[in-house]
Amino acid sequence: MAAPSHPPTLQLPGTTGFYRGKVRDVYTLGNRILLHATDRISAFDHILPREIPYKGQVLNQMAAYFLENVRDIVPSWLLAIPAPAVAYGLACHPLKVEMVIRGYLAGHAWRVYASGTRTLCGVALPSGMREGDPFPEPIITPTTKADAGHDTDISSEDILADGQIAPETYGQMAHYTRQLFRRGTELAAKQGLILVDTKYEFGLHQGRLLLMDEIHTPDSSRYFLAQDYETRQQQGERQVQLSKEFVREWLMARGFQGLDGQVMPEMPDDFVEEVSKRYIRLYETITGLAFTPEIPGNLQADLSHFLENPPMSYKTWVNLGTE
Repeated sequence: MAAPSHPPTLQLPGTTGFYRGKVRDVYTLGNRILLHATDRISAFDHILPREIPYKGQVLNQMAAYFLENVRDIVPSWLLAIPAPAVAYGLACHPLKVEMVIRGYLAGHAWRVYASGTRTLCGVALPSGMREGDPFPEPIITPTTKADAGHDTDISSEDILADGQIAPETYGQMAHYTRQLFRRGTELAAKQGLILVDTKYEFGLHQGRLLLMDEIHTPDSSRYFLAQDYETRQQQGERQVQLSKEFVREWLMARGFQGLDGQVMPEMPDDFVEEVSKRYIRLYETITGLAFTPEIPGNLQADLSHFLENPPMSYKTWVNLGTE
């Protein structure tokens, strides 16, 4: 069944298209796009009924921080941050594959492994692993990028057999993915963290492969605390996870995993507040920057003014916080 269409929240000059994602509103402006990171939150491919204060700003500024830190590795779509929860950049033709890379056995990979399966996306998984164990080397386990519903695991062989992505393009995506994960691992280590797994999305702009969307945020990544990692593994304890996995676990504890017939639980005020506080703590822990909550005035007026004279190339970041 087709996803319902939604009218744009903002009336922006030059808009040629609009798409409402699970948590972001995307405005197409010719060969540019403006991405509004809302305070919506999703889990198990469902939008939860309550918004999380400052979540959009947290993710937008964190994504900008990390995109700035990988600019020497791969060109990205991002040109400017015109508002706390808004990003502006190049409109790309998205490649319908998410490049998931995993350094440790956790999350979806662990659930697959615990079921007895020893392959994931065509990649053989070593025997005798425990939840939280590192792989001998990071593995790439791609998924299809669904417009609606669940993303699906897929092997690199099936991606190439499908013919939608040229072999040389996929090879470049895999190369960038490993370099980006290496850089993300280095940045995490400086903050006393372990980058467990993450995903990257790519698109084409005028034939050029660009990094798209957010990277290394708690919505797209999972982190462990490095300090007590070894002790917890040795004692068979679950690792402390810095991601939105705690939201998924809260839902699972109340009988919801997005399956047919399951009812989304109510989100009480204290849980919504706790989720907001945890997102802010994640931002400060992962980036090492202080978070300053900002509430824009008239967002539509501010963005309309920005679009009257937008940058044509990379512009210095704003609203990234202070160390």
